[in-house]
Amino acid sequence: MRAIGVTEYGGPEVLHELDVPAEQIGPGQVRVRVSKAAVNPTDTGVRAGMRAQRERPAGLGEVPGMDVAGTVVEVGPGVEGIGAGDRVMAIVVPSGPHGGYRDEIVLPAGSVAAAPLGASDAEAATLPMNGLTARLALDALDLRPGQVVAVTGAAGAFGGYVVQLAKADGLTVVADAQDSDVELVSSLGADHIVRRGHEVAAAIRDRFPDGVDGLADGSVQEDEVLPAVRDGGTMATVRGWAGEGQDRVRVVPVLVRRAAERHDLLDALRRQAEAGALTLRVADVLPADQAAQAHRRLEAGGVRGRLVLDFS
Repeated sequence: MRAIGVTEYGGPEVLHELDVPAEQIGPGQVRVRVSKAAVNPTDTGVRAGMRAQRERPAGLGEVPGMDVAGTVVEVGPGVEGIGAGDRVMAIVVPSGPHGGYRDEIVLPAGSVAAAPLGASDAEAATLPMNGLTARLALDALDLRPGQVVAVTGAAGAFGGYVVQLAKADGLTVVADAQDSDVELVSSLGADHIVRRGHEVAAAIRDRFPDGVDGLADGSVQEDEVLPAVRDGGTMATVRGWAGEGQDRVRVVPVLVRRAAERHDLLDALRRQAEAGALTLRVADVLPADQAAQAHRRLEAGGVRGRLVLDFS
């Protein structure tokens, strides 16, 4: 079985084709023939060994990838509502050779949902992980319609989904953007746009002197943007930061792995994409064997939408 992964950690150049065994299917599981796999910042961390406690991957190496789209080829006992031939999207929790950058993958049925009607496989592959993370962040903020949420990194995949989901929830959205991204962030539905950068908290306070009710920190500025949130407000983070002991603002780390089998949430995202409430943004589609190039482009910054690898 072909996969793209690493047998030693390092820069993009360490990515190469691996021959991995086909995964066995069991009860409650689905085998997906992968057509497209999105490239995310978490993938570059897997490649670089950021989560490893060792110098080299063990055994068959490590395969990155948390988002796939493709076709169901087999379902295990007890799986209902999905069958062979269905077009699907799925979230993957990588572990060793079990990652999205491979020709076929076996996943829990709860991690798989129908691909949005009218969306290409490349577009569908951009939704599961970032869309689910955005949904979890907003749920953690627990805001009511009419309250104000700030979004940093609003032009990115996670941030863009937060903006659109927040508008669908009836929230007022203040989002950051550099000059070249103002039109994009505005098109996603942001009500107020402030300049991206180190002064973003002050810029948000200029618009909302008492602070915003909640903040989703897609730009990973952490304590730098905390002052934008009012006393007693909530901030959702995506890299595990929990506020370093301060208690003025409730800080909630969002860990998408804990909700990777929430089919109900994935299917709700599918419906919102079909209704036009979510924009599926593909920056470029590259052959799978150009994964290293995709990682270089992502790490260079400035990519808007997701780079996607083609395994078809």
